[in-house]
Amino acid sequence: MHTASPFSIASIVISMTIAAIGSGIMFAYVPFMLTHSGAPSWAAGGAVTAVAFGGLVGCVVGGPLIRRVGHARLFSCSMAMVIIAAVVIASDLPPLWWILARGLYGAAANVNFIIAQSWLNHAASNEWRGRAMSFFYMTYVLGLGCGAWIFGQIPTDGNLAPLAVVLFTSLAILPIGLTRLPNPPAPARVNVDIKMAWRVSPVGLIGVLASGGLSMVVQGFVPIYAATNQVPQTEIALLMFVMQTGLLFVQYPLGMLSDRMDRRYVLLIACAIIVAAGFAALFSSFSHIYLLMFVFMVFGGSVETVYSIANAHANDRADPGDFVPLSSTLLVAWSTAATIVPLAVTMLTPGLGDRTFIVAAMLVAVAYAIFVVRRLKERGPAPEADRESFGVRSAQLPNASALTEPEPGK
Repeated sequence: MHTASPFSIASIVISMTIAAIGSGIMFAYVPFMLTHSGAPSWAAGGAVTAVAFGGLVGCVVGGPLIRRVGHARLFSCSMAMVIIAAVVIASDLPPLWWILARGLYGAAANVNFIIAQSWLNHAASNEWRGRAMSFFYMTYVLGLGCGAWIFGQIPTDGNLAPLAVVLFTSLAILPIGLTRLPNPPAPARVNVDIKMAWRVSPVGLIGVLASGGLSMVVQGFVPIYAATNQVPQTEIALLMFVMQTGLLFVQYPLGMLSDRMDRRYVLLIACAIIVAAGFAALFSSFSHIYLLMFVFMVFGGSVETVYSIANAHANDRADPGDFVPLSSTLLVAWSTAATIVPLAVTMLTPGLGDRTFIVAAMLVAVAYAIFVVRRLKERGPAPEADRESFGVRSAQLPNASALTEPEPGK
C-alpha cells in the first residue's frame, strides 16, 4: 500500500480549507439575505433543511460516483456544482431557487468531504493517520469560521459575496487537482444495517442521530436568529467565527476526558452543557453581544462533543468486520436527523418564535441524556480495553469513513 509523508498530503488539506472558507461565506450570506430581502419567513429555515437533505443525497451517491469516475475527476465535478449553486444565488431569482441551490451545495460539499477523507485515509500511515485527520477537521472547521468573518467585510448590496465563493471554490480545485498522490482504491458501497448498529452500540447510534439534529439546528439557525433580531452583518460574522472555536475549547478537553473514563458519562456532561447553554441563550440579549457569542461558542462546542464521543463509543464496541457497515449506518442516521429536525423547527418557528431552535436543541439533549442514563443502568460500566483514542471530529461534517475502505478483495 502506498503511504505518503505528512507534508505530501498538504494539497488535500489546503484544498478543503480553501473550500471551507467559501462555504463559511455562504453559510452566513444566505440566511442574512433571506431574512432581510422580504422573503417568506420559512425560506431561511428551508435553506438549512435543503443543505442537510442535499448532504444526505451526497452521502448516498458519493461512493458509486467515485467508483465510476475516480476521486480526482469527481472532486472537480463536485466543486463545479458548488460554483453553479453560488451562481444561482448570485442571480436575481426567487427564494425557492436559493433553496434548491443550497440543496445542490449540500450534495456537492458532502461528496467533496468524502473524497478528501478517503484520500487522506489511504495516503496516511498508521503512525500519523489520527493526527492528520484531527488536523484536517480543525482546519476545515476553522476555515468555515474564517469564511464567516470574511462575509462580515463584504458589502451585501450586490452579489460580491457569492462571487467570492466562486473565487475560493475555483482556487480550491488547484492544489488537489495538481497533487501527485495516487487515487485510492474504489470505496465500499454504503451498507445500512440499523439492527447491527443497535446491537453494537445503542448509545453510539442514538448519539449520532441526536447530533445530526443538534448540529444543523444550532449551526444553521443561529445566523437566522441573529439576522431576525437586526444584528449588524459584522457582528453576525464574528458570532459565527467564534462558534467554530468551540471545537477547540469545548470538544477537545471533553474528548480527552472521555479517554480516561466511561464515554457515556462524558456524553451526559456534554448534554448538561447544551441545556445550560440553551438556558443562557434564552435569557441573554443581543445588547450583550459578546456574552452571547461566548454562550453560542459553548453551545456549538458541546454539540460537536456529542457527535465525536458517540462516534468513538460506537467504534469502541464494534468488531473490525463491522466498521464499514457501522460507519455507513451512522452516516445515514446523522444525515437523516440533520434533515428532519431543521424541517420541524422551520415549520414550528412561525408559531412559536425565533428561539424555537434553542428549545429544540435542549429537548434533543435532554431526551438523549435520559436514554444514556437508562443504558448505564442496563449495561453497567464500559470495558476499558480496546478503546480507540479520541480524535477531534466535527458534527458539521458527515461521518464519511464508511466510504474510505475498499471492498473486500479489492
